[in-house]
Amino acid sequence: MIKPVVKDVLFLGQKSEPATKADMQVIKDLEDTLRANLDKCVGMAANMIGVKKRILVFCMGPMLVPMVNPVILKKEGCYEAEESCLSLTGFRKTKRYEKIEVEYLDRNFKKQKHVFVGFQAQIIQHEVDHFEGIII
Repeated sequence: MIKPVVKDVLFLGQKSEPATKADMQVIKDLEDTLRANLDKCVGMAANMIGVKKRILVFCMGPMLVPMVNPVILKKEGCYEAEESCLSLTGFRKTKRYEKIEVEYLDRNFKKQKHVFVGFQAQIIQHEVDHFEGIII
């Protein structure tokens, strides 16, 4: 179901809790909401639709990739980026890493570990920041 995008910075500034199998519907809601906003958004964290759980979905080409309880294990190649967020207006500067290694659960709660580079790495870092209440 397409959900409204949360713009309340007090809510967005709160830390998210680990997700469980009981939160599976959140993945579907994030996918539906991201698809509805693809003209201006490439990734979403669950708190952006009002759910304080560690779930994100991001675009990888034409696919939407969900990550449950992702943890960034390694970071390489720090650079300065300028980003926007569907929950905020305007652009803000932030530090990102060119290459990251992430461990996460997929939609079937199977453990995965992958290396991401470039724009996909940047998107994942932005969404993981949401889990920590970090708003760019």
